[in-house]
Amino acid sequence: MELAKIKSSLEDGLLSFPITDFNEKGELNIETYTDRLEWFVSHNVSSVFVAGGTGEFFSLSAAEYEQIVQVSAKTVAERVPVISSVGRSVPEAISFAKMAEKAGINALLLFPPYLTECPQDGVYEYAKTIMQNTALPVIYYNRGNGVLSTEYIRKLADACPNFIGLKDGTGNIQELNDTIKTIGKRLSYIGGVPTAEIIAEAYLSIGVNTYSSAAFNFVPELANKFYKSLREGDSATVAEITRKFYIPLVRLRGRKNGYAVSLIKAGAKIIGRSAGDVRPPLTMPTDAEVAELKTIIEKSVAE
Repeated sequence: MELAKIKSSLEDGLLSFPITDFNEKGELNIETYTDRLEWFVSHNVSSVFVAGGTGEFFSLSAAEYEQIVQVSAKTVAERVPVISSVGRSVPEAISFAKMAEKAGINALLLFPPYLTECPQDGVYEYAKTIMQNTALPVIYYNRGNGVLSTEYIRKLADACPNFIGLKDGTGNIQELNDTIKTIGKRLSYIGGVPTAEIIAEAYLSIGVNTYSSAAFNFVPELANKFYKSLREGDSATVAEITRKFYIPLVRLRGRKNGYAVSLIKAGAKIIGRSAGDVRPPLTMPTDAEVAELKTIIEKSVAE
């Protein structure tokens, strides 16, 4: 797939991040995952990010990851770009990247290293080494223990021609605006905080036109309506959906670490598209919280 098409998909259109399907034994369920991918593509997404944070990347084995990238590339079949995650240790990330390349994945999303604390110069070397060991375009996920300043993002862009995009997971609009105004169109910029819709207006105001929508997994029509309204400047609709759906969802999400993923899997179950439960160390919401989520969904969809 041409680089121009990949970058265009990152700069205009709603990005989807499917959950990963597990069966009742907690094993990868490729059959239902394939169905999920078809369902996603049928709802006018601009690109599909597989095995991502919402897809529990850090809980997947290498063999499971390989299955996911193979079936994703085959199922989507170039209808839209397919982007898969890499990360963890440098050797693992390079190994995952090779699997993705072989499978026909179009680009990579590079997660921060799985470590409590990292110095920026070390994170820079980590990212550079991985990017220089793959032929695929790479988007860097700026979050957690892998946050890079504008200075290091610019160094990374200079050192790695295949570094094409920055996904923001910090929500720090000041720092992100610094980066965008300094580096400009050399990179594509994606909103990537959990439930990114909650600050989508702020993102858009500084030139971030797209974001990852986890809620798309269970309310795709609402997610698309929100994105369309945002881009068309329909502030009344944006405010209404934010107030009635995204704010209650974010409040519920804030009750426990990991609910940014767990609630998405619960939502998928509610609408009849179960992907099973999350894997430890994440935990599923309580029955009472699932009931709250169901009410939030029903009120929003009804309107």
